[in-house]
Amino acid sequence: MNNDLTQTVERFAGRRVLLVGDFMLDQYVFGDAERISPEAPVPVLRVIERQERVGGAGSVALDVAALAARVVCCGLLGQDSFAERVAQALSGAGADIRGLIRVGDRPTITKTRLVGLAEHRHRQQIIRVDDELIRPPAEDDERKLLAFVRDALPDVDVVCLEDYDKGVLSPRISAAVIDAARQGGKPVFIDPARSPAWEKYSGATLLTPNRAELEIALGRRVTDDELPPSGTELITRLHLQALLITLGRDGALLLRRDQPPRHFPTTPRAVYDNTGAGDAVLAMFAVAVAAGATFEQATVLANIAGGLEVSKFGCVPITRDEVLHELQHSERRGRGKVRAAAELRAELDARRQRGETVAFTNGCFDILHPGHLELLERAKALGSVLVVGLNSDASVQALDKGDDRPIRMQQDRARLLAALECVDYVVIFDQPDPAWIIEQVAPDVLVKGADWADKGVIGREFVESRGGRVALVELVEGYSTSEELERIRAATHQPAKKPK
Repeated sequence: MNNDLTQTVERFAGRRVLLVGDFMLDQYVFGDAERISPEAPVPVLRVIERQERVGGAGSVALDVAALAARVVCCGLLGQDSFAERVAQALSGAGADIRGLIRVGDRPTITKTRLVGLAEHRHRQQIIRVDDELIRPPAEDDERKLLAFVRDALPDVDVVCLEDYDKGVLSPRISAAVIDAARQGGKPVFIDPARSPAWEKYSGATLLTPNRAELEIALGRRVTDDELPPSGTELITRLHLQALLITLGRDGALLLRRDQPPRHFPTTPRAVYDNTGAGDAVLAMFAVAVAAGATFEQATVLANIAGGLEVSKFGCVPITRDEVLHELQHSERRGRGKVRAAAELRAELDARRQRGETVAFTNGCFDILHPGHLELLERAKALGSVLVVGLNSDASVQALDKGDDRPIRMQQDRARLLAALECVDYVVIFDQPDPAWIIEQVAPDVLVKGADWADKGVIGREFVESRGGRVALVELVEGYSTSEELERIRAATHQPAKKPK
């Protein structure tokens, strides 16, 4: 199946999506939050950096563009400097912004987030400030929007509605866009608002709600067993063709008219920020269908896009190359966690680009014992990805640990390490010391036992030169491979105890 999906992704270039919805500007103020204000019990944020990104429907537009497809944007912006920033960002990404109408009765929707550094490692949002005026467009602006939609429809493959319930997608506009698209034979995919007012989506092709949004629309909580019949109820009531319910770490549920439900699992990931996941799902699903994918294939790709998005901070577009890499990686995943250094570096670079932190430790791990487990678990806690460098058989022999070492061959040792939940990758190296493999892996955190404090940690200079750090962790007393072997050897000279 991955080969078919790869071919689909390679057809993304040139596909055209008409996107109607609420376009916004997201502002981020990053800083250190290390003390409490003497004026009130609130954190003081010392500003380090400011960023601006396009949000709302603009996030979907950037996702479509990052997938190498073309996007035609339609919505409302205020007559202010924020509108200029949104327009510049979108046009800079290659989006067609002729449908973004400047109006004088509302500001450009702007969300400002104050973000502090939590535990000296992760960014944590402290507060969000919204600048907006929520109401349907004026009649003249509505006419302009719908006229643009009708003119754009013949030249696009699919239509997307991204509804944040800010007023642009009023019941009248939503119904008019859906009706025009159906008359033109164009599918309509909608990321619905967190609102019970879903009747305005009647006649659309497919909706992509998450579970919480679905429950709001239904007006009740639903169990796992109730999801399929509840979703089918909405399909019938709203005259939809299908419903794609995103379930976070549990993947997605695709419901189609007159077909059995299908559940699509997703690859487990460290969730860094849920912002933008729904945008990525809508963009991917739409572009995939425009490129000829079935709904089932589009769901697999949408799962990948949503999973990649939650591993990043904020709304960061998922590129076509990232998706292709993930497809290739999933093909290799069946071979397990043991990787060659050359292929591992590319995977780690891709994960770092998504905001993940790579931790590394190394050793012979000749006989796994509780001390090893403690070291590995603590190493994993220092990053989101743990790579273990494993001395090869030749490397162990070069260390002169004894004529009978290693006790277990390298493939057996690698297999045991790979079976541990805390270990993400195992890479075998032949050199007596780990300097070469450390340079190949280029870890963000180099982890060693505290007994290396006075020996000089190999690789420290390289890691720190790249902005990384070295972490020394305390070892569990009473456990070492040499001590384990001594106990085993001593036991072999004792007569075996008879079972009671």
